[in-house]
Amino acid sequence: MMKIFRFLFKTLLWLLVIPIIGVVVFKWVPVPATPLMVIRYFEQKGADKETIWKHDWVPIDEISKNLQLAVICSEDQNFLSHNGFDLKAIEKAFDSNQKSERVRGGSTISQQTAKNVFLWPERSWLRKGMETYVTFWIELIWSKERIMEVYLNSIEMGNGIYGAEAASQFWFKKPASKLSKSEAAAIAAILPRPLKYRANPPTNYIASRKLWIMKQMSFHGALNYDRKDEK
Repeated sequence: MMKIFRFLFKTLLWLLVIPIIGVVVFKWVPVPATPLMVIRYFEQKGADKETIWKHDWVPIDEISKNLQLAVICSEDQNFLSHNGFDLKAIEKAFDSNQKSERVRGGSTISQQTAKNVFLWPERSWLRKGMETYVTFWIELIWSKERIMEVYLNSIEMGNGIYGAEAASQFWFKKPASKLSKSEAAAIAAILPRPLKYRANPPTNYIASRKLWIMKQMSFHGALNYDRKDEK
């Protein structure tokens, strides 16, 4: 019995310690790959499809401010002011999910970053608990600008397309630093389901969503990462 207890204790300890080590390392080191990238690669390979894995890390100074603002307006409008969790957004998502069969997420950019970089995509209470735990440490150790940098370099933006630079080259044949407001909004518009939607040319749904994001960008104003105290 004691052996089982020790095993469970050590397993739990490693589950808690390893993410902290990763958060500290990735405060400075570029994230080379994520669990989702590996999973997608083997999914393609197992289905005898062409394996596509495009991922080019670039510093945030080489990612258009238009794209940074577009994902904030699209995914998490309180990103610069919350501490990793937007309780109002979570409450709205919960109420919406009670009334509709279509599941709506309330995850912040910080939570999405925690999930994408450190965890697996499956929906479960264990993963959600770990996501909350890792998000806490990300917000504590990283600056908001670093969270955005890792987020925009790691998320899925098309079939085998990961990060802003690869997405910009794939959808618009230009570096991420050169994305216009319209192009940035188009990429942000597909993020809920990047394997289903396309940024260019957009479907009618993505075109309308893009226009909504552009309006939100105009209302939001300029980015100011110093709104949250530097860590």
